[in-house]
Amino acid sequence: MPKSKPIVIVAGVALAAAVLGLVSYTATKPASRDAALADASVEPTAEVYPELEAYARRDAADELALGRADAPVVLIEYADFKCGYCAQFARNTEPRLVKKYVDDGTLRIEWRNFPIFGEESEAAARASWAAGQQGRFWEFHRAAYAEGVKEKGFGADRLAALAKEAGVRDLARFARDAQSAAARESVSADQEQGYSLGATSTPSFLVNGRPLAGAQPLDAFTRAIEAAARTAKAKGTKAAGPSASPTEAGAVGGATTR
Repeated sequence: MPKSKPIVIVAGVALAAAVLGLVSYTATKPASRDAALADASVEPTAEVYPELEAYARRDAADELALGRADAPVVLIEYADFKCGYCAQFARNTEPRLVKKYVDDGTLRIEWRNFPIFGEESEAAARASWAAGQQGRFWEFHRAAYAEGVKEKGFGADRLAALAKEAGVRDLARFARDAQSAAARESVSADQEQGYSLGATSTPSFLVNGRPLAGAQPLDAFTRAIEAAARTAKAKGTKAAGPSASPTEAGAVGGATTR
């Protein structure tokens, strides 16, 4: 019996990967994406894969996360700083989720760097990790996703300027960290996790094991989060892992939770 568990988990992940891959493709088809985003009733999949809840790290020391480590719901976001739809989510939807769900302890948001648009995407991902080493990931995230920023590119000088804007104090250390093996390993690990789930576009999400793809309307995230919260409450279980108060985790769009 113990030997069968890994097989079940692998099967569940494989099925979810197929679902997320299909959802990613559908959500990014040129003819359908705008219509899908305009329809607040769109919910890519109602399926929940409990095995995928284990992808949540729930590390209270994770600088690339917002909210309590023991929050009942974890939203994992796989995103690229050169992705316009990721920027749309970061500017328009994420701050509202933070205010409504992170601040009251219901939701934790965990970021995964998933650069898919080439060298500048990779560089921006490493830079975001480097900013996080000085406790400024979410400030860098906000600066990098500001209106019109991605059009200016993410060359070394621009990344340094964004780090300065984000309040990174030691820019020399920031530059070293961004080029370090640790930064590359972190980004690579996030990428591998995303690819293992079948993500083919950004942004892609998991909400307590429920795949969502694309910059869906706020209502789609609200439904997924509230459904996950109800399920967690019904189970009467609290998430495992070290806890962190809602004020220990960073800031998005001006909503302070560090």
